[in-house]
Amino acid sequence: MERRNNYYVSRKNALTWISAALMLASAMARIAVYWGRGPVSAAVMWFQILLPVAASILFVLNILLDGERHFYRTAVPIWIFALCFAQLATVLFVSKRIIFLLWVLYLTLSIFYTRVADGRTKHFWLFWFVSGALTAFFVYEKRHLILSHESFYEWMLILHNILMAAGIFAASLAMQVRLDSAYYPAWGDRSDGRRIRTLPPISMIISYIMPSRNGANNEITDTIDLTPIERYVRIKRAEGLAGFGITHVFLAAYVRTVAQFPAVNRFCSGQHIFTRDRNIEFIMAVKTKMTIDDPDTMIKVHFDPADTAKDVYDKLNVQVEAVKGTPLDSSFDNTAKALTYIPGVILKFAIWLLKLMDYFGIMHPFLLDVSPFHGSVIFTSMGSLGIPPVVHHLYDFGNLPVFLALGCKRRENVLQSDGTVVEKKFADFTVNCDERICDGFYFASALKYMRKFLIHPERLDTPPEEVVRDID
Repeated sequence: MERRNNYYVSRKNALTWISAALMLASAMARIAVYWGRGPVSAAVMWFQILLPVAASILFVLNILLDGERHFYRTAVPIWIFALCFAQLATVLFVSKRIIFLLWVLYLTLSIFYTRVADGRTKHFWLFWFVSGALTAFFVYEKRHLILSHESFYEWMLILHNILMAAGIFAASLAMQVRLDSAYYPAWGDRSDGRRIRTLPPISMIISYIMPSRNGANNEITDTIDLTPIERYVRIKRAEGLAGFGITHVFLAAYVRTVAQFPAVNRFCSGQHIFTRDRNIEFIMAVKTKMTIDDPDTMIKVHFDPADTAKDVYDKLNVQVEAVKGTPLDSSFDNTAKALTYIPGVILKFAIWLLKLMDYFGIMHPFLLDVSPFHGSVIFTSMGSLGIPPVVHHLYDFGNLPVFLALGCKRRENVLQSDGTVVEKKFADFTVNCDERICDGFYFASALKYMRKFLIHPERLDTPPEEVVRDID
C-alpha cells in the first residue's frame, strides 16, 4: 500500500492560534446573530446555532490539543458544517436542481478536505486555494452589506461564515508534513492499534461471518521439556535474578516470537483487524497473597519485541511486586469498584455503551489501559496451583486474541535412542487463539518458532537482529 503523507499543525505556529481565534470568533458571531432574532424553530436552533457552534469548538480543540497527532480528525467538524449548509440551502431555495447542486458541492468539499487531512492527497497546497477561495466567496457574497455599513446585528450576519472560512484557511497555511518514515494514525485506526488495510479479501470478510471472538476460537495443547529451561533458570538466579522462573522464560519466548511473527500481535475489533505493532500487552491474574480467600487482581505489562529475558524479568516483577501483599488499589480494581456502585439496570446500559464505544474505537485510552480485556495476550500459570493448564475461552468483550495457560510440572519416563529410560520433567500448556487475526499455517509457524527458544532459552539473552513490522 502506498504510504500516505502525515499532516499536522503545531501549537508553536502562530497560524494555528490565529485559526483557533477565528473559529471561536465565528462561533461567537453566530450566537450573536440568532440571539438578536428572538425565538427560532427547532431546525434553526439545531442546524444554524448548536451544531455549527459545536463544530467550531471541536475544530479549535482538535488543532490545539491534538493537532500534532490527529489533525485528520478536523474533518469531523467540516462534515458538520457541510450538513448545516445543506439544511440551509434546502430552506432558502425552491429549485430542487439548485439544492441538489449545492448538496453535491458541499459533499465534494467535505470529501476533498477529508482526503487532504488524511494524507491521501499529496499536493496539499491545493487546499490553500480551495479554503482561500471559500473565504473570498463569502466576502464577495456579502459585499453589498459590507459596503453599506449595517448595524451590529448585520455585521454578525456577515462575519460568522467569513470567520469560519478564514479559520479553515489559516489552518491550511499552518499545516506541515512529516518527513520521517514513521507511521502515524489515520482514519480507521484506534488508539490501541493500527488498522491492517491490505489483508486478503477472505480475511476481511471472515470477521463478519464469525462476529464473536469466542465463536472464532481455536484451541491447541502442547508439551515442553523443562530440562533446558530449568538449567537456564538456575543460571539466571545465580546471576542475581531472584525469583526468575519458567514464567519469565515462557513470556520472553512469546515476546521473541512476536518480533518475527507480528501478526500474532493483532486483534479483531469492530469487524476489522488491527495490529499493535511493537506494543505487546501481557495481562496476568495475580494473587496478592497465596490464600484461598485472597482475591485476584489483574496486571498489565507492556513489552517490546526487542526485549530480552532480563527485560521481561524486570518489567514483569515491577508490576507483580507492586500488588503483592497490598490492598486491592490498582487502576483496574478502582475502576471495577466504581462500577459496582451503579445500579444493575444502569450498569447494564453502561456496559452496552462501553461495548458500542469499543466497537467504533472511541473508548478513552485510560479505560483501554485499565481494562484486563484489552491486550495482546492473557497469560496464566497453574504451576503454583499444582494443576494442569486450563482450556480457557476468549472474551467477547474487549479485544484479547490469545489466551496462554501453563500447567504444573510433571514427571515422565522417556525412552532414549540407546534403549535407556530417563525420567524428565515436562509441562503442558494450552493456547486459545482468535483465528481471524492470522491463518492457521502462520500461527503454527509462530508456535514452532517459540519452541526453539524454549529448547534453547539462552538465545533470549540477546535482542533479535531484526524486528519484523506487520503489513500495512
